[in-house]
Amino acid sequence: MVNIFEVGVRDGLQNEKTLLSTAQKVEMLEQLVSSGITQLEAVSFVHPKLVPAMADAEDVLSQWTTRPKNIAVAGLALNERGIDRALQTSITHLHVSMAVSDAFNEKNSKRSVQDGLADLLPSVEEARSHLPVTAILATSFGCPFSGTVAPKKVLDMTEQFLLAGATKIVLGDTTGMANPYQVKKLVGQLFHQFGSDLELGLHFHNTRGLALANALAGYEAGVRHFDASLGGLGGCPYAPLAVGNVCTEDLVHMFHEIDIDTGIELDTLIKAAQAVERWFPKSLPGMVMKAGKTSDLTAI
Repeated sequence: MVNIFEVGVRDGLQNEKTLLSTAQKVEMLEQLVSSGITQLEAVSFVHPKLVPAMADAEDVLSQWTTRPKNIAVAGLALNERGIDRALQTSITHLHVSMAVSDAFNEKNSKRSVQDGLADLLPSVEEARSHLPVTAILATSFGCPFSGTVAPKKVLDMTEQFLLAGATKIVLGDTTGMANPYQVKKLVGQLFHQFGSDLELGLHFHNTRGLALANALAGYEAGVRHFDASLGGLGGCPYAPLAVGNVCTEDLVHMFHEIDIDTGIELDTLIKAAQAVERWFPKSLPGMVMKAGKTSDLTAI
């Protein structure tokens, strides 16, 4: 079985020009949960001027009154201020993120990886006594500004977050630069250094059409945790050419077709994607929501 962590309401919406209302976000969360999804990244605690789509984080959480008690609801924070905000809410898991690439950090936050970690890691150590912390390592497979990212940098950052108390590491392919062979190699290196019990997730963007192939490569290398976004929504406001995340219903469909359980009801998920698409003045990039399930066609 694989675990799908739905990030559509956060990562999926943060780069969209169409700003959804708080009520629409709550409805989206409810539809996702109705499909059987039990892990969601619902909000991020960032400055509203920088990411206007996330300006209502606290309101989304407080207005989601039908939220089941047995699901994981995460919020993303990038700094001490964001973590402080997050800890005042009802989230059950804290996500933090930093790019492995110095060039990416210098471009977007005007500081090096070393300086960023010096600010972030003490807050992670403090937060871990309140909530499980997941560290998302952006640009793990390549940087849009400097190109190749050395695996050693990924391993070193992983070690620092684990020592600070992070319970899960997610490798982020921020602008879709990964390929399946690279994924298998890097995943293998992490499991070799930190042990096969390392809780490791993968976060792919479909910029170059390899997101599903990369997810399958990660599964074959031993990963069982994958981020995905309903309808293929997504993108990063700090990364050029970052298109949508791997599409949730496409990812679920792929796993189901090869007899790998996700615990998700795909028909309900497809209907949710089709409903959310009507809120945008464009077609979403998800494929199964348009073409239908292969199993439906073979049953004819």
